[in-house]
Amino acid sequence: MQQPLAFRMRPTKIEEIVGQQHLVGPGKIINRMVKAKLLSSMILYGPPGTGKTSIASAIAGSSKYAFRTLNAATDSKKDLQIVAEEAKMSGTVVLLLDEIHRLDKTKQDFLLPLLENGSIILIGATTENPYISINPAIRSRTQIFEVYPLSSADIADAINRALTDKNKGLGEYNVQLADNALDFLSSATNGDLRSSLNALELAVKSTEPSNNVIKIDLPIVEECLQRKSLNQDKNGDAHYDVISALQKSIRGSDTDAALHYAARLIEGGDLISLMRRLLVIAYEDVGLANPAACQRTVAAVDAAKNLGLPEARIPLADTIIELCLSPKSNSGISAIDNALTVIKKGNYGDIPLSLKDAHYKGAKELGRGITYQYPHDFPNDWVQQQYLPNKIKHDQYYFPKNNGKYETALGNQYLKLRQAQQKNN
Repeated sequence: MQQPLAFRMRPTKIEEIVGQQHLVGPGKIINRMVKAKLLSSMILYGPPGTGKTSIASAIAGSSKYAFRTLNAATDSKKDLQIVAEEAKMSGTVVLLLDEIHRLDKTKQDFLLPLLENGSIILIGATTENPYISINPAIRSRTQIFEVYPLSSADIADAINRALTDKNKGLGEYNVQLADNALDFLSSATNGDLRSSLNALELAVKSTEPSNNVIKIDLPIVEECLQRKSLNQDKNGDAHYDVISALQKSIRGSDTDAALHYAARLIEGGDLISLMRRLLVIAYEDVGLANPAACQRTVAAVDAAKNLGLPEARIPLADTIIELCLSPKSNSGISAIDNALTVIKKGNYGDIPLSLKDAHYKGAKELGRGITYQYPHDFPNDWVQQQYLPNKIKHDQYYFPKNNGKYETALGNQYLKLRQAQQKNN
């Protein structure tokens, strides 16, 4: 039985890994581990098809250790014992344990001493957040690394490598892949290399050659991926144009336009970009005018992550409609940007002595915190005193807007306090 292309193209050394250069690039942590031969157990977490298994395979290949793969949900303690026996015989085994978040206590108790003595180098793979889903006993004995969806350029490189590799890839087929088909194949899977390679293999092996050349065009790739191209150009401009149009439509309160652009992203399979952009829009464009809508956007994004497509479209549609129809305010982003502008210019002065840390011996002699007045000791838990450095003590960064009941109330309170604060300055 022939193995899938994605399996065959799996890297055997660290230099062959596609993407994840923040971990495996020159001078980065996993690369350093391999080169120094000081491997330690780790957990890799991130979306499917982003290279978790490839990293484990490359670590084993680069270090010349035996490499075994098990699944925490379906493989038994007996399977772990077989790997342990092999480690006892050969010295060290790199074990990729998929779905490590589903490791039960019996298997965990068996593994822990093997991790302690280094006979098994565990590489756990999970799509779940390990800080939430993995037992602390395992977490404390591993390093946790996040892997990210691969870029279109990374996937395109892997596809071209597969098309020219005559031993493990499709080099013997004489494939001619159209540029727009390559662009779509490398961008439509949302960073999932496995899906792209498997679709490529299906396209190549199911297409009749013409004059000994297998010509793969965009419709063939669309059929094999079961997704339609949404006019993504080679440099990704169309993709970013859609995201830009989405934000500007919500900012402009055009519900139907916003739903249209969201639908483009959903149909293109780019759920991650849609969710991230909605979080940005909520806090940048709605913000203090309707903080409850911002909180509901976070909840909708969490729900969409748990549901996945196609159901994820439902909470996202609800939040898009609410953001469009909500009052808008950009006062929050404007305020922090105003403060950052001052910081970048420099020459903003020193922190007042009364505000400096006084929780150490000798602070009093340095004048730290002596004149600080504790607001909770005063009526209404407030007292007038200077907080900004002298050089910028009259600066104002936040300019409230009256675009909703919440920020109107905040703005009135801000202006009242600022007026009192500046009274004797």
